[in-house]
Amino acid sequence: MKSLSITLGVALALSGTAFAATAPAVPAAAPKAPPAWVAESNQNAQILLKTMADFAPEQAGQFGVDGLDGEATNLTLDSVQRLDAAVDVDITQLNAKLATATDPHVKQDIQILIDAAAGVKRDNDLSSKYLLTFVDAPQLVFGGTRALIDPQVPLERQQKVVQRLEAYAGMKPGRPSIFDQAKALFEADLKRDPKLLGPYQAEIAQDLEDQPQYIAGMKELLSSSKVTGWEAAWAKLEPEMNDYIAWEKSVVVPHARATSRLPEAIYANNLKDLGVYEDPRALIQEALFSFSEIQHQLDGMAILVAKQKGYKSSDYRDVIRELKKQQLSPTNILPFYKKRLGEIEAIIRKEHIVTLPARSMVIRLGSAAETAQQPAPHMNTPRLIGNTGEYGEFVLPNNAGQKGGMDDDTFDAAAWTLTAHEGRPGHELQFASMIENGSSIARGVFAFNSANVEGWALYAEAEMQPYEPMEGQMIALRDRLLRSARAFLDPMVNLGMISPDDAKAFLEREVVLSPAFAKEEADRFAFRAPGQATSYYYGYHNFLTMRAQAQVALGAKFDRQKFNDFILSQGLLPPDLMTKAVTEEFIPSQK
Repeated sequence: MKSLSITLGVALALSGTAFAATAPAVPAAAPKAPPAWVAESNQNAQILLKTMADFAPEQAGQFGVDGLDGEATNLTLDSVQRLDAAVDVDITQLNAKLATATDPHVKQDIQILIDAAAGVKRDNDLSSKYLLTFVDAPQLVFGGTRALIDPQVPLERQQKVVQRLEAYAGMKPGRPSIFDQAKALFEADLKRDPKLLGPYQAEIAQDLEDQPQYIAGMKELLSSSKVTGWEAAWAKLEPEMNDYIAWEKSVVVPHARATSRLPEAIYANNLKDLGVYEDPRALIQEALFSFSEIQHQLDGMAILVAKQKGYKSSDYRDVIRELKKQQLSPTNILPFYKKRLGEIEAIIRKEHIVTLPARSMVIRLGSAAETAQQPAPHMNTPRLIGNTGEYGEFVLPNNAGQKGGMDDDTFDAAAWTLTAHEGRPGHELQFASMIENGSSIARGVFAFNSANVEGWALYAEAEMQPYEPMEGQMIALRDRLLRSARAFLDPMVNLGMISPDDAKAFLEREVVLSPAFAKEEADRFAFRAPGQATSYYYGYHNFLTMRAQAQVALGAKFDRQKFNDFILSQGLLPPDLMTKAVTEEFIPSQK
């Protein structure tokens, strides 16, 4: 379920993107002066930001709201009721603003804010109706600590982590520890209605496996930092975390549900929150067709690659297995990806695909604890409020060469697509564009939806594919095949049409994923983020449709680079508003 630390309908834990408070040490481009209406819109957004700061200060701080580094989530028994009441007040204020607004962009942004606030109430209502409130408190504490302890975060801000740890540990007057609060929420729900659904058994098993790594990772972060005075809070916090793990085993595990399947109302709501506005059964049918079509494309490409490489078999599955044998050494992964980024940037500029900034992009390896929290390659996105030149980081998991680890992206042919997706022209460029173009808070924070973010990244992969070597193009198709598979396997798992284990086996067999990656995917469908995996295919479909509409309307006047730059300039609009912007702004401007 969505823990109470995830509020205001903002998906902060997307696979492929994660918010971080880091500020990579790269030259900052001077942001463009934002349009005049942005100032008015940003003032309206303060209404919801205040509520976010009150109920999820760690996440508000990661977005860039100042003054929250020492604050921590407070999970009181009436948290949901207080949040609902606060959101009701916010909606009333926003409706009043909407009634007097005159600028169409401001009005659109106010509606985004109202929709985000309404989504909070919808999420809370459904969770209270169906689910026991379970919070992975050790992960919450690790995330709140990791957000501040980073060499690139100013030391005076890092020092605030001591206050945050004290709050987590229950060292503030009249405030129990986050672990006692999380226990009380679960047990209160259990008493209120024993028929409420507990977390999925496999979810708890994964939590229990990962939590010791969070504890070790936090201690390592603190010990290697320049923060002083953290030891007393840690001395109280560490046994509390271990006690929480023991409590999970004794209290939560017996109430864990055997099946991953969520109530259909919750799953449908998940899709809506993610920007996927389609019936899951219709999505299954569309994605099955797409999967079959991409398989045929892979068949043809495999024949060419097998002939070029001298492989015995031209079956696409066998060709992918052969390509994966050329694994990069763990010490060579990072420099290889940096080199590949340079090659991609040269192609983007030569082919006029999209406008690139002059500054460099950051790529790094994640720590062991970061890798446990986010086992797949991902983009740590920068603060979107009050940004002073901070940019995102492309983080590679630090598990290459480990027994049972992933081998899916640590070979030459895979680096083309992964770098295009997470880096440029994908996630990194999308978030950098919002910073440099001065996007409104409503469009950068509260319109945030997975369909836009992941759809753009998959679209970016497709933009690069024609210019890659044949083996790179083949892995681009493999990854597109995976996105189509996600779009029917995720709803099938959540509608009880296939088990997570069978979904995992299908991905290993037909998409040639490693067992570790296939498990991560099946876990995503079942409990890590039910519904999120559909957003790649759905968002990609939307971007291709919008582009085709522009091409039909403009004919020979259509300019790819201008179209792509326009899309990036719009921030993270949901699909319907992005389509409206293309038809009502971009197309007329080009005519």
